[in-house]
Amino acid sequence: MNERRPETPAEADGTTGLLTALGKMMKLLRERRGLTQKDFGEMVGYGPDAISAMERGVRTLRPEVLEKADELLEAGGLLLQAVPELREAMAKVRTRHPEWYRGYASLEAASVELHFYANQAMPGLLQTEEYAFAVFRQRRPFLSEETIEKRVVDRLSRQQVFDAWPPPVVSYVLEEVLLDRPIGGTGIFKGQLENLLRVGSMRNVEIQVMPTRREEHPNLDSAFNLMTPKAQGQVAYTEAQGYPRLITDPEEVRKIADRYGFMRALALNPMESRSLIERKLEEL
Repeated sequence: MNERRPETPAEADGTTGLLTALGKMMKLLRERRGLTQKDFGEMVGYGPDAISAMERGVRTLRPEVLEKADELLEAGGLLLQAVPELREAMAKVRTRHPEWYRGYASLEAASVELHFYANQAMPGLLQTEEYAFAVFRQRRPFLSEETIEKRVVDRLSRQQVFDAWPPPVVSYVLEEVLLDRPIGGTGIFKGQLENLLRVGSMRNVEIQVMPTRREEHPNLDSAFNLMTPKAQGQVAYTEAQGYPRLITDPEEVRKIADRYGFMRALALNPMESRSLIERKLEEL
């Protein structure tokens, strides 16, 4: 059976028309001012991929972005008029994921703490749109273009967790090899490293790199995530060869959290990690 057309996060809730219209208006005003997506993104605190997704309606515009856009793009209050409707739309938008993944996605969106260890590819919340496309296009067996588009949309929509208030506490331990593997090619990978620096500069986010030459390592196994949903205990999530596992047993979760703490101690601190990422970027 053919998979249906990719669906954006807002389509099932009837808010896609508003988000698409606002995105088109913002794009038109931006282009009239002669600004690129990168230029405008720097002005409002987002990367070019996020601006692109907002303009296409696949990522929800934040009210504060619309308010800044009205002033910076000289809209004369036009965009401000849509802020109340945008807030209402945000309350309706839900993320669409494969059935097996929705439990995890719901926990992630509701978490007050998120911790990630990655050893093969950049974690989804850190990926740029171009990097995500490259990752899904390399999957075996091959995915259809429609499936790839849908999964990229889903991945980008998850990144709205960074826009939550109060924001969750987020940390990453990334193996150094992730800074050396140019998935998608040099141009795409350069944008990915720039995105690491952008996300890593957020007050609630810490990114640490585990040097390849470390002689000690407490987790020579698969990647994992640790989540603490609001008013709930911490849980862990792993996925290996397409087999997901949500771990809720307190003792199992404790062991994984203990390994993560040891890895953070062995990894470069956030400032050292940022310097390493900047050096890798200069070498591209």
